[in-house]
Amino acid sequence: MTDTTTQKPSAPQGRGIGKLSSNAKHIVADLGKNGIFLALIAVIVLFSITTDGILLRPQNISNLIVQNGYILILAIGMVLVIVAGHIDLSVGSIAAFIGAISGVFVSADFLGLPWWLAVILSLVVGAIVGAWQGFWIAFVGIPAFIVTLAGMLIFRGLALITLGNSNIGSFPEEYRALGNGFVNFPVQIGGQTVDPLTLTVGLIAVIALIVQQFRTRSGRVKYGQDVEPMPWFIGKIALSAVGIGAFAYALSVFKGIPVTLIILALLVLAYGVVANRTTFGRHIYAIGGNRRAAELSGIKTRSVDFWLFVNMGLLAALAGLVFTARLNLAGPKAGDGFELEAISAAFIGGAAVQGGIGTVGGAIIGGFIIGVLNNGMSIMGIGIEWQQAVKGLVLLLAVAFDVYNKRRAGTAAAR
Repeated sequence: MTDTTTQKPSAPQGRGIGKLSSNAKHIVADLGKNGIFLALIAVIVLFSITTDGILLRPQNISNLIVQNGYILILAIGMVLVIVAGHIDLSVGSIAAFIGAISGVFVSADFLGLPWWLAVILSLVVGAIVGAWQGFWIAFVGIPAFIVTLAGMLIFRGLALITLGNSNIGSFPEEYRALGNGFVNFPVQIGGQTVDPLTLTVGLIAVIALIVQQFRTRSGRVKYGQDVEPMPWFIGKIALSAVGIGAFAYALSVFKGIPVTLIILALLVLAYGVVANRTTFGRHIYAIGGNRRAAELSGIKTRSVDFWLFVNMGLLAALAGLVFTARLNLAGPKAGDGFELEAISAAFIGGAAVQGGIGTVGGAIIGGFIIGVLNNGMSIMGIGIEWQQAVKGLVLLLAVAFDVYNKRRAGTAAAR
């Protein structure tokens, strides 16, 4: 009788401890999956303190988007290339070449084409450049490192030839809007100028986030999968909603939505769907995970490689257009270092060196980390030499963390 009495409370206590342990595991695992996002928050907080809040001023937040748009565009294409097990060293030179070509197309001193036609032709040239490199990689079998290293030299030279070692500038307003334009309908509310359109878009983004998160959670519950504790789930959504709202408000009180941000949002949505919900996207990950197994399973690896580099050429052209439009100038030095920052963004965002792992969202966050580092250190007056050293150290630590995680996972699997 005594034994029965003493054993009854032990069962619920054990279940409570087990539930607590399970919840803790979910939270720890969730923090691990979102480590790169937490790193971005940490960098923002650090530079907000060290710059006395200048980093988070509305004008500076808008500038962060406009100034780093071309790197984020390149990072979207670069992460897919890296996932497939390749690398592209030529994107900076292609961006410079396309910027020069577009300047010739649109400038009144040269061909003087309509701005929209100049943009379309420039993108077509970028796709052709990507097809040129994709041919050597996919069908001739030359490693992407060599082909794109050659491309870096070829297209840098062609950019200099196109420009004649001089600058081309003063473009039409519609063309310049690609890099400097804003969409807004400002109104005065209580002495403060705000843009209701930007606030509305921010509200729609928050609602879409909430709906998407709850649909994902309900789907996991339906199929019997583990889900994180409800308080943690609600807390994450609330923090994300506050962040989106603050970001939208900052843009609304400055100039509204940058055209560059609209381009980026469309690209992230489109490439997120391609990477996660299409056969082509699944093939990219399969090739990066194990190329030989992908070939044996019937995947046309050469075709996938070819179109990957066509896409990379197209995005490099778009980045060149955005950069040239922002400066209102096509110059010989355009594109210097773009490839290194795009590659860094992909790796900092979680792409694996060996391929097979990486996300578009991660690359965007990695690009923002680089952008915040650049912006924050510039505000603090830190020299370019130290900025380069810090970015190099961040890249090294990001890859080291990736290697460490893989070794730990391998050790756990072996046990």
